[in-house]
Amino acid sequence: MQSSLLRATLTLLAGGALAQALPLLLGPWLTRLYTPVEYGQFSFVWTIATNLAVVGCARFEFALPMETDDHAAATLLALCARVLLAVTVVALVVAQVLAWAQGLPLVALIPLAVLTGALTQALTLWATRAERFQQLAASRVLQYGGGTVLQVLFGLMALGAFGLFWGALLAGIAASLWLARPAPLGGWRSLWHVPRTELVAMARKHRDFPLFNTPHAFAGALQDSLSMALIACWAGDAQVGYWALAFRYLKAPAGLVGGALSQALYPRLAQADDMEAGRRVVRHAMAVLGGIALALMVVLMLIGPWLFRLIFGPSWAQAGELARALAPYIAMHFIASPLSVAPMAWRAQGWMLRLALVGQAMFVAGLVAGLQIGGLLGAAWGVSGMMLAYFGYFFWKLATWK
Repeated sequence: MQSSLLRATLTLLAGGALAQALPLLLGPWLTRLYTPVEYGQFSFVWTIATNLAVVGCARFEFALPMETDDHAAATLLALCARVLLAVTVVALVVAQVLAWAQGLPLVALIPLAVLTGALTQALTLWATRAERFQQLAASRVLQYGGGTVLQVLFGLMALGAFGLFWGALLAGIAASLWLARPAPLGGWRSLWHVPRTELVAMARKHRDFPLFNTPHAFAGALQDSLSMALIACWAGDAQVGYWALAFRYLKAPAGLVGGALSQALYPRLAQADDMEAGRRVVRHAMAVLGGIALALMVVLMLIGPWLFRLIFGPSWAQAGELARALAPYIAMHFIASPLSVAPMAWRAQGWMLRLALVGQAMFVAGLVAGLQIGGLLGAAWGVSGMMLAYFGYFFWKLATWK
């Protein structure tokens, strides 16, 4: 099991490395093509769209790796498609409300981003179920690397925040088309002809996902949306831009390693022979990730501000100070990101929901207290302090799970 997990992880890691290399390499160009205000506007709207997209299929897609029968898996995918249509309609209403309240034209594109983001996520789990890891790796390159290339192109055309948005959106569409091969038995059209009774039965079978995992995922994404909104109200769009840039590039290693490891880890944990075998896999992953995270934190603490000024330019110097303050939180998040699939595989989603809600409340509390005491930099230190305690408890529970 360990060797096959390693091969799958390395395959996904290779694709993820290329996918993240392009944003990292082109990031300094992007920060010279777009202003902090434009970056802040894009980040605010994109975060709202992501907030809805993560629950676009009511998290039924995460049950796909558990279905060993092809017909049952196709039925589950058909259920995901119907839920996604309903959520897209909700996103359209949300976009209209925000357009009235904010007066920001970019919000009109939120439904497209929700549809694309949720579809890509569902198809990613569809490919994960079949363990098509090379296809998954290529899709990551299309989505993340391709998105940055398009953002540079649109930046050269001086499209402003719309250029950032359309770059990410079109790359997501390309990734979805890539993951759509091969189609389920009977083709994609057959998904719309699945009997209602089968859909209802499938929804009941996996009801834990919408009941527990959906609130968890939505609340997690809401944490980012609420953070953006608080910072925008407190300090304006430029400050949102600094915060968003710092988080994007600080979380890139977690996205690279965490995304690859979690896609390989999830089906193994879900199909493990017994709990002890699952715990061994989790403890091993935790130890390896912990060593990498510690090195990452030390680098950010020592030279983070200097690195950001050097790479992104003097106008983004404040993002470097945020990087130093957020370093402890980023290190813990790096470890936790791939391990978050363990409670799902162990069917402990109720516990994870309760714990996550506490963690999200702690995050926002640290942010608000920090803003009041020390502005945006104080918010970063407040978040780090709160989340050290939260993640410490989370790791201990996973390592000793019964």
